[in-house]
Amino acid sequence: MKKNDLLRESISSLRSNKLRTFLTTLGIVIGVASVVAMLSLGEGSKLSIKTSIESLGSNNLVIFPGVIQPGRGFVSSGRGTAEILDKKDVDELRKIDDIVGVSPEIQRRFQVISDRGNNQNAFVLGIDYDFFMVRNVEIDRGKMITEENVRSYYRGAILGPQIAKDLFNNVDPLGKRIRINNINFRIIGITKPKGSTGFINYDDFILVPYTVMQKQLAGTEYFNAIAVKVISQDIMEKVRQEIEKRLMELHRVQEPNFTVFSQQDILNALTSVINVFTIFLSFIAGISLIVGGIGIMNMMLTTVTERIKEIGLRKSLGAKRKDILNQFLLESIIITFLGGIIGLLLGISLSLIIGNFTDITTVITLKTILLPLCFSVMVGIVFGYYPAKKASNFSPIDALRYE
Repeated sequence: MKKNDLLRESISSLRSNKLRTFLTTLGIVIGVASVVAMLSLGEGSKLSIKTSIESLGSNNLVIFPGVIQPGRGFVSSGRGTAEILDKKDVDELRKIDDIVGVSPEIQRRFQVISDRGNNQNAFVLGIDYDFFMVRNVEIDRGKMITEENVRSYYRGAILGPQIAKDLFNNVDPLGKRIRINNINFRIIGITKPKGSTGFINYDDFILVPYTVMQKQLAGTEYFNAIAVKVISQDIMEKVRQEIEKRLMELHRVQEPNFTVFSQQDILNALTSVINVFTIFLSFIAGISLIVGGIGIMNMMLTTVTERIKEIGLRKSLGAKRKDILNQFLLESIIITFLGGIIGLLLGISLSLIIGNFTDITTVITLKTILLPLCFSVMVGIVFGYYPAKKASNFSPIDALRYE
């Protein structure tokens, strides 16, 4: 049987029962559209995280207290080791020639009240003068925290644009006062919008000198983290090893009781989490494709039963088993391919709508297009083979006698 005749016969058979074909195709459409949407959301999330992390600087290293072990997360190296990073570590890191900036950071959450009476429970970050250079944070209005501010315990605060809006609405907060944990601070600057970096959102932070944070707000001499900026990305590993060597000597330990992360390490960790969620959600969405495949098998078995006499007649006129098998299998593939194309267009449209009308980033890649389409065709082959095989196995005599 010629390929053109085979295709024409298959299309004609599907068109003879349009409603049943449409309802069977609908299951594939929904499945493919769901998978495309999930994959595009996953790719968009990875791009968003990568952009946010890289906005902090690709040649940054961050030192955290304690040890992070693969598969176990944060592991304290002994009693009290969760608080080990202090001013001595900062001074030691500044002696490394290949480091151009060191930013000790201490983070807490406090109740903040503006002079307009607005009350917020906000993140407050104690920083040093190198913070703006290391973390790529820019001042929109006002001034930065200086070395003199840090030394003199100056109660000056810099607001992110979001917390500034929350505390002062549309009033310019520069020069005004806020109370952080019942201590007065004068607002000296507003940062430019930066957005979330995956872990924190500097737009929603209040920045103060770390000395004020340690002595007057948090009551501790230790830092939550120390970020450093390396002179070049090419020597990141060399600097990491130098940091570990110097801090181990300073802490008088044989094994690191701290963890040094690069921005790439953080990006890889977050991307790994996003990949797991994307695969999981795509698997859930793909279940509808399996359900659609079961619907195809059910429809094809019904079709085979209805056309037994036709099968017997064609075999008696010389049709081979292969011809019968190929026709019924092709009908199944046509349904899934057509449903895959429609589902693909629907999924892309849904992704574009989500990306244009929400803050969620979606990305359509070649993988996003080909994977669901190929899977839908595979569903057609797998679930259509048994009915096609059953049809091809009928003997002409038994088929013609079937009532």
